[in-house]
Formats: sequence, structure tokens, C-alpha cells
Amino acid sequence: MKRAVLYLRVSTQDQTTANQERELREIASRMGCDIVKVYKDHGISGAKGRDKRPAFDALCRDATKRQFDMVMAWSVDRLGRSLQDLIAFLSELHALGIDLFLHQQGLDTTTPAGKAMFQMLGVFAEFERAMIQERVRAGLARARSEGKQLGRPKIPEKTERAVQATLSRKDRPGLRKIAADLGIGVGTVQRISNELPRPFDSDTVSAAVV
Repeated sequence: MKRAVLYLRVSTQDQTTANQERELREIASRMGCDIVKVYKDHGISGAKGRDKRPAFDALCRDATKRQFDMVMAWSVDRLGRSLQDLIAFLSELHALGIDLFLHQQGLDTTTPAGKAMFQMLGVFAEFERAMIQERVRAGLARARSEGKQLGRPKIPEKTERAVQATLSRKDRPGLRKIAADLGIGVGTVQRISNELPRPFDSDTVSAAVV
């Protein structure tokens, strides 16, 4: 017997999840599923992220612990209204081997047709990730072509010369002290230090020749 959970959600306080729950329980009984938990988000819009929907967040965390075998919901829009978040959730279920039943859409991933749909969702998720990566790369290329500087802004030239002068001293302080005195990051001091030419060491050269 499959362990099933119900996810119920309504957007306003004056709505009720009772109708969704009653019908889903009847369907679960006909399917031979054992309902082990019910997650309810009451008066919360599906446009809100997982962090704003406590029951949905708990469902996702329990899914990673494999505490159930199937998620049942009244409709796909009960799970969320953001396509990106929805695809991410469905892909996560697929990766965990957890089935999905959506009553209004007639989707049941325990059937061959439902499994095929789940696989297609995985394809769409991969396509979306590829599109996002391509847009990021295109944006970076456009910024470079326009002469825009990418990454963190450089420190003033005067400050950089001060770092170089301090690093060149024989009694130079530590990198953290230099950074604190000049009000810059330790990583910046480390970068400038790495860019400085190394002093000529005649003993090292002689040893290498010998």
C-alpha cells in the first residue's frame, strides 16, 4: 500500500479546504493508498514562495526524508502559481521517486501516461535551466562589448599604491593589519601581493644551476 499525503491550499481565509480533502480521501481509498499526513496552507496565495507557505515547506522537507510515496493535490495551481517554482518542485519529486496525483488535471504518475508526463516535466526543467544559463552568458557578453567592468569595482589607484608600498617594506605588517589600516578587504591585499614581482634571489638561482 502506497503512503500518500495530501496538500491542500486556499488563498483566502473565508475559503475552506474541506471539499478538497473529502474528495481526495475518497480517491485515495479507491486507489488503495494510505493517507499518512495532510498538509494545509490556509489563506496563503500560491504565488508566494516556499518560505511563505509553512505547510508546503514541511511537505518538501519530509519528501527529502522519503516519508511518503505519493503527493495528492486537488489541482496543479494548489501546488503553486510560479511556473519556475512548480517545475522545480515536480522535478524534485521525480528525482526522489515520489509519485504525484493531480485530480483536476487527471495526472497520475503511477500510470504509464503519468510517468511519461513526469519525464516531459524533467525535460522542460532542463530546458529552462539551459535558457537561464544562455541568457546570463548573453548578458555578460553584451556588457563586455559595451565596455562595462564586470565583478567588484577596483579600489582607487592611490589606495593600491599604498598597499604596494606597504607590502614592499622589509618590516611590513600582516595582510589583515594592512587591510584594516586602509579600510579594504584582506582578499584585495592578497591579490595585490600576488601581482607584485618577486625579489631576485641569487642563492636560489645558484642552487638551481648547480
